[in-house]
Amino acid sequence: MPDFAIGASDFLLDGRPFQIISGALHYFRVHPDCWADRIEKARQMGLNTIETYVPWNLHSPRPGEFDTTGILDLGRFLREVAAAGMYAIVRPGPYICAELDNGGLPPWLLRTPGIGVRRYEPQFMTAVTSYLESVLEIVRPLQIDRGGPVLLVQVENEYGAFGSDQTYLKALADVIRSGVGVPLVTVDQPTDEMLGAGGLDDVLRTGSFGSRVAERLETLRKHQPSGPLMCMEFWDGWFDYWGGRHHTTSAADAAAELDALLAAGASVNIYMFHGGTNFGLTSGANDKGVYRATVTSYDYDAPLDEAGQPTEKYFAFRDVISRYAPVPTSVPAAAPPAPEFNVALTDPISLLACPGGTWSEHDQVPTLDELDARLAIFRTTLRHGGPAALTFGEIRDRVQVFLDGAPVGVLERERHERTIMLPHARGRLELVVEDMGRVNYGPRIGEPKGLIGPVSLGGTELSGWSVCMIDLDHLPHLWQSAGPTPSTVGTGPTAWRATFQADGHSDLFLRTDAWGKGFAWVNGFCLGRYWRRGPQQTLYIPAPLLVAGPNNLAILELETPDSPTATFTVGAWLGHTDL
Repeated sequence: MPDFAIGASDFLLDGRPFQIISGALHYFRVHPDCWADRIEKARQMGLNTIETYVPWNLHSPRPGEFDTTGILDLGRFLREVAAAGMYAIVRPGPYICAELDNGGLPPWLLRTPGIGVRRYEPQFMTAVTSYLESVLEIVRPLQIDRGGPVLLVQVENEYGAFGSDQTYLKALADVIRSGVGVPLVTVDQPTDEMLGAGGLDDVLRTGSFGSRVAERLETLRKHQPSGPLMCMEFWDGWFDYWGGRHHTTSAADAAAELDALLAAGASVNIYMFHGGTNFGLTSGANDKGVYRATVTSYDYDAPLDEAGQPTEKYFAFRDVISRYAPVPTSVPAAAPPAPEFNVALTDPISLLACPGGTWSEHDQVPTLDELDARLAIFRTTLRHGGPAALTFGEIRDRVQVFLDGAPVGVLERERHERTIMLPHARGRLELVVEDMGRVNYGPRIGEPKGLIGPVSLGGTELSGWSVCMIDLDHLPHLWQSAGPTPSTVGTGPTAWRATFQADGHSDLFLRTDAWGKGFAWVNGFCLGRYWRRGPQQTLYIPAPLLVAGPNNLAILELETPDSPTATFTVGAWLGHTDL
């Protein structure tokens, strides 16, 4: 079997120097029937390795679970990497950031009283050990010395930006070493403080950066006196947030930085090679004083775009790599434009009446965490009379206010809004409360979602609440248990559906710029969130989600669409690139 090791100045594959030229491809952001296509295109660009994070929160949505089906089949993904003749790097965290909801940490874990997150604390270590053992059970038979593709496993993730608990890092390394024998690495941003706090002396340190290569490698070498130099995250693009612009970077500039890295003899992992999509409700958020929720697309301006098609950056990188390693002669074929057509949205169902669900009773408003919900309707009766100010302790992340079924206004965490004036304080008050994505970086990871603190009217706390949790997994099947309510369309969250024809082998792109804000499903699969605020104005539909013939579309529109129509277009529109 092949042997892989860390030498005095290089990685060694069967005793010979080996330069890792890797690209990030997250299996959980790509439909599994598309994995082989994306991996082959990585090989055609000249990469020899594929890197992936492992998302604890997605594999373990509830305590005691570790789901490896469908898009979460890590074993299948690694075997497909091996089938392409490539190697793999596995980064299981437990914290991964990745612009993923909660940074990949399960929300249920962080609700544990007294738990110490990302430090050597008994409750956290017990849960982390169990999680890592589940991951390592998959990785163990797929290590390179057992005929598999896995070369490296990473310990934690940019830990020096968070803490300095060496006991915690060492314990993680010990758990991983008990399950696999391949070399371990850490990664940190190349500053003295972060590399010092986030690394271990017996684990190879790597860096994360996208520019100023010579300077970054010099700093990394100070903290890693021997062994190979590696940029574990060579940032070639960036992510987008709702209300911002679509981020792009110069292909020529990025290629020049990649050239400098490879010329220095350093190994590299291009972050991202292919970003994919934040399907469902998996996208995270940042809050460094202003809350910014990450969009559904994780295109990242990567060499392969969201739909897996090569970009200018793909060919620029391929040209650079060809100077340092063999590159296949074949290149990916260009995809034809996607089909264009329109279909009518029909059979609207208002969600303010909690169709298909039940109301639970609460004296005070529970958080969304306490409800185990991402979207809920809160209802109470007001008996005060004239105009009054409705005030919230804190909103995480968005509240739509209705009085007797009529919209009053919206309050958003992004704008630090806490108070809205009601035209009168008598009647049925309804609040649609939305979790738009958990913070994935910094000290606000793990915070509760929903309405935090009291809800007060004119300075008096309101009580006696009825709550309806919106089951987003069930929403595409809502019409089986509830009938249309056309008279209430436009007065709150409304579910719509449509049927459309597809050929079963072409990707589709669903335009959302004529809609307000909400979620969309195709054949029961949640494509993700949409929002007129942009920048993203299309949702990507991978061909494997579709069947030849009739297909089902469902949307939950929280605001009001310009027209009840679903429009499919020729390609992605991810928004403007300048503010």
